[in-house]
Amino acid sequence: MISSVLRVFGLLFLSVFCLHVQGKEVKVGDAVSSFHAKDDQGKEWKADQVLGNKNLVVYFYPAAMTGGCTKQACAYRDDLSKLDSLNAVVVGISGDEVKNLQLFKEAHNLNFTLLSDPDGKVAEAFGVPNSREEKTIEREINGIKYQLKRESTSSRWTFVIDKNKKVVYKSTTVNAAEDSKAVIQVLQSL
Repeated sequence: MISSVLRVFGLLFLSVFCLHVQGKEVKVGDAVSSFHAKDDQGKEWKADQVLGNKNLVVYFYPAAMTGGCTKQACAYRDDLSKLDSLNAVVVGISGDEVKNLQLFKEAHNLNFTLLSDPDGKVAEAFGVPNSREEKTIEREINGIKYQLKRESTSSRWTFVIDKNKKVVYKSTTVNAAEDSKAVIQVLQSL
């Protein structure tokens, strides 16, 4: 009897935890509401400045200055002129602190906006799985060692939102190095 009650409470706890960590999952065809977050300069970035005017590429990545995330960001950097010509704005979102994003941009000459989502609220709004556990990595940039802290870690998911504020593409199985190429194909088909 006690083990059955414990099992029920355990399942209830897991259900509540999963709902807290992951919100309603955004699907292709869904309209996207505006969202906001601090950008890599510490300023408030608002999606409504882009939504309805341009295509918006929103990619979530686990952590700045890590292998796959660096490959993904550098590919977007290298393809930015193609994305610009397709009337698209790119934003990368992670749970990193603003300082980490500044260092990430500096270390890899990134030419698009990175957003800080330390509490995972933006990830949650898109339904992106996100764990809220503080993590720190050490990286050396220009001969100086930094402790890069993040308070949440999102899964690597990518969305393309068209000028009508509708999701036209969603990938939950992102190939980091090829993500920008896949997004370009989608934008070319619009």
